[in-house]
Amino acid sequence: MQTYSESRGHNFTINASLDEVEASKYDGLVIPGGRAPEYLAMDKSIVDLVSHFSRLGKPIASICHGQLILAAAGSVKGRRCTAYPPVKHVLIAAGADWVEPECMSTCVVDGNLITGVNYEGHPEFIRQFVKALGGTITGGSDKRVLFLCGDYMEDYEVMVPFQALQALGCHVDAVCPKKKAGDKCATAVHDFEGDQTYSEKPGHNFTITASFESIDASNYDALVIPGGRAPEYLALDESVIHLVKHFMGSHKPVASICHGQQILSAAGVLKGKKCTAYPAVKLNVVLSGATWLDPEPIDRCFTDGNLVTGAAWPGHPEFISQFMTLLDIRVMF
Repeated sequence: MQTYSESRGHNFTINASLDEVEASKYDGLVIPGGRAPEYLAMDKSIVDLVSHFSRLGKPIASICHGQLILAAAGSVKGRRCTAYPPVKHVLIAAGADWVEPECMSTCVVDGNLITGVNYEGHPEFIRQFVKALGGTITGGSDKRVLFLCGDYMEDYEVMVPFQALQALGCHVDAVCPKKKAGDKCATAVHDFEGDQTYSEKPGHNFTITASFESIDASNYDALVIPGGRAPEYLALDESVIHLVKHFMGSHKPVASICHGQQILSAAGVLKGKKCTAYPAVKLNVVLSGATWLDPEPIDRCFTDGNLVTGAAWPGHPEFISQFMTLLDIRVMF
């Protein structure tokens, strides 16, 4: 296709009222992309807020179409910046020094302003924003982390920790049985919309970075197992079971979320462990000899020795934080 496709994603919960926000009480501003900036750039209260952050010289990180709001706020004049390519002419008209992106992961820093092209650039985008906020990252650059992927794994549960670990400086590889580097895995968006179980919609296509059949598990320091529907069939693959047993048997950090624990259960590595999972996976966990820890609320995560477990993507902040502890990675301000 000649442009991006669009399908519904996760529902995102707002945690503050715009009318009560005071720019002086925040250290930085992030402007996501998508279609929202097209109409938000017409909203005076939004434009005034962005202008205030800009005048205060606080770090501003904007990605994709988010730069439309920067242009409306007069915050790009004389500044080097990039964006999703169709935004180019608006930025130039607003007086920006346009930087042509070499690829979709390009990010540009000009003083307190960080701009990116799209979500593929999140690792560098986040790393630069942390730096602008005065943060330093230690312990990540010497870590190699492997992701165990499959078709229809949950979109957030692979993409968020994958890019977060890249932002922390880790070398991260994603593998899937019978797939090689450059192949795609379909993902699923699982959301909680008031039904008795989660809903499902198509997610992003996720690119595999290495061949499953050629990897050497001993070259990796840790393993991540996303949830979604993929673990149901991956748990039937003996090569997957062998891989998981290597990491658990070597006492390397393992982080598994949601339905990922179906694989741990099948591998027989949960006996004597305390862990959680998506509640529907409780039977797998209990029958495998583990002590079940109730994920109430759904964002709870737990660490037992080398194992971090979570119930679902709302727990990502804690899930990633606990995994960082096992990896001895720190972000300091």
